[in-house]
Amino acid sequence: MSGEDEAGERPLDKRPLEGRRVLVTRSPERSGPLTEALRLAGAVPLLLPLTAAERAPDQAALDDAFEALGAGTFEWLVVSSATTVLALKEKAAERAVELGDWLPAGTRVAAVGPASRKALEAAGIGVHFEPEQEHSAAGIVNGWPGGPAHVLLPQADIAAPALAQGLAAKGARVRTVVAYSTVNFPAEPARRLGAELDGTGTEGTAPALPLLTPAEAKAEIDDGALAAVVAASPSAVRRIGTTLAPLGSCRLVAIGPATGAEAEALGLVVAATAREATPEGLVAAVIRAVEAP
Repeated sequence: MSGEDEAGERPLDKRPLEGRRVLVTRSPERSGPLTEALRLAGAVPLLLPLTAAERAPDQAALDDAFEALGAGTFEWLVVSSATTVLALKEKAAERAVELGDWLPAGTRVAAVGPASRKALEAAGIGVHFEPEQEHSAAGIVNGWPGGPAHVLLPQADIAAPALAQGLAAKGARVRTVVAYSTVNFPAEPARRLGAELDGTGTEGTAPALPLLTPAEAKAEIDDGALAAVVAASPSAVRRIGTTLAPLGSCRLVAIGPATGAEAEALGLVVAATAREATPEGLVAAVIRAVEAP
């Protein structure tokens, strides 16, 4: 029997990353599940937060869309990130209600992948559609079950138009609204999305790990001390390109196809792409990356 399971992922019982230093570029409060999974595989995780989320500048537009959502205007809510759920939870909290209670029973919900699904479920919202294979905008569009439905698509200010355009091509009537802004870490304290998505695997207590500056991380790369750096979003990979490149012997690991494509567009070599956008999927990708010739 081979050392891999049927999904092609290697079990972590032999601590295959023993002693390897791996750089995680998420913010401290979002990095806990991934750093713990890396530790279980024997790695030494380090933190270099590169991006953060702030409240959308146009709160009036978000409020208007949120009110329409609660009124049952939309047949589908499409969620493309766990941070979107955080922004919607804050809108619900402003109205002294739970997000799960605000959403009408007849509104169906699509999640781009496991992190978004878990965030929604933690908020008391069931997910009706999640792509089986590709956890990306293309995955949602390719498997879209909603036809010409009226869709609300709250997203980041820097979100690519591919998801909205793809759903529109399927006949959906899509209303997009900026739910949050992606900024360089750290966020402005007064604008930072501060609530936690308890139990989602994406937000929680910040782990007690070394917090590097970009200069310190670059020095580790130049010294050959880092085995891999994990990019969990296209915006993070852009910051990696501007602050850490060239990466030398440090292997770049992408959370999914969109992040990998952004890296390649910047001239960065992607050593491995996670097959699932989960902590376990990312760790398996790190293992593949560092074991590759």
